Amino acid sequence: MRGSGCDAVIVKIVALFLAGMAVLAMFGRLRFPGQKRLAAAKCPKCGKFKIGKGPCSCQKGLGK
Repeated sequence: MRGSGCDAVIVKIVALFLAGMAVLAMFGRLRFPGQKRLAAAKCPKCGKFKIGKGPCSCQKGLGK
């Protein structure tokens, strides 16, 4: 068949793509520096991200 050589190249490309996606998924599961600081930026009561150093709007009584 004439298309068998081309089919093999396509299969190799798809296999390399899937292997690359698997490697990216493994790196995505790693904990990167800054995860603790990002988790600390959330309000313990409502779970919203706090902006600045002041209290959350739920503790001020402004937001619901």
